[in-house]
Amino acid sequence: MTTDHPTDADDSERDQELERLRTELMNTDPAVVISNHCYGLFELGAVYLSAQPPRLEAARTAIDALAALTESLGDRLGEAAGPLAEGVAQLRLAWVQVSAASAEPQP
Repeated sequence: MTTDHPTDADDSERDQELERLRTELMNTDPAVVISNHCYGLFELGAVYLSAQPPRLEAARTAIDALAALTESLGDRLGEAAGPLAEGVAQLRLAWVQVSAASAEPQP
């Protein structure tokens, strides 16, 4: 007989794995964790800009979120601070270019 219900052993294994992940996270520099999330926001903005048609408002939200983190945390992001600031500038420029191209009449 099979069951779709987790067993106590499954629960115990899941709890142990969650505790291992929690310990790993606690031992990681927060700048690294936050920077990784920032890179995800960069990718999200780029995905929205490259969509056909571009999703400008969605891209702007992702870009603004990335900018808020990088500009408010600055050097506290460690080694990632410079590249992330450059990424914000690149995304902002790309947004302006894509926005202008989207507003042009198509032949």
